Amino acid sequence: MSVPAYRRPESVLIVIYTDGGEFLLLERRRPPGFWQSVTGSLEWGEFADSAARREVVEETGIVQGVLVNLQWTQVFEILPAFGKVYAPGITRNLEHAFSLRLTQRAAVTLSDSEHVQYRWASGSDAVETASSSTNRAVIEQLRF
Repeated sequence: MSVPAYRRPESVLIVIYTDGGEFLLLERRRPPGFWQSVTGSLEWGEFADSAARREVVEETGIVQGVLVNLQWTQVFEILPAFGKVYAPGITRNLEHAFSLRLTQRAAVTLSDSEHVQYRWASGSDAVETASSSTNRAVIEQLRF
């Protein structure tokens, strides 16, 4: 009998934006209609900074830009749609916030297994569209 590979209840949120004030948002495959910035769980033994760079490349293919650890963490309740990937009894997640600044829009190559589409949005549109309250809070802090 194999042991389930549960996710670590610690993650990264990376808000990608341009010098022109546009924010990259991704629509998750599941649940449909859930828009967010790049996110992902830390692997066991991985540091948040390494996870942030890895997730950006895995989810968008973007390798350029200035990645900044915002030194800001938030705890949130894990949505039921995502709860099955965590060990039984885990209901909260510690999220580390990052930003990735680009001089201009970059080509995006989505992870087909995770996302169905992406869009670049103004700061106000990004705040209105992001499904997660923690994501909205970071976008608000980065808006010009």
